[in-house]
Amino acid sequence: MIFDHRTYTIHPGKMNDFLEAYGNQGYPLQKKYLGKCRGWFVSMDIGQLNQIVHIWEFTDLNDREARRQKMAADPGWGMYLAVATPFIQAMENKILKVAPFFDMSE
Repeated sequence: MIFDHRTYTIHPGKMNDFLEAYGNQGYPLQKKYLGKCRGWFVSMDIGQLNQIVHIWEFTDLNDREARRQKMAADPGWGMYLAVATPFIQAMENKILKVAPFFDMSE
């Protein structure tokens, strides 16, 4: 099992616009194609501002790639990107795996 941990930094003053576009268009498509979302977070007023973090669970890198390819082939995904991309200032992606001592069922 791996986790795709993605952080977006949104242009100042554009968070609500991004959240509206993502909630209406992006999230439904990601849920359809990517499967299990383990968390979706918006930064508060401490630390780095205007950030969003979401974490998706996959079996392995091949599972992730196959699911993302299917999503990218959906015309709705391209329409979403056209709306949402201008709100994004920066993106960072990490692939994480569970530490050997940690029990995900806890």
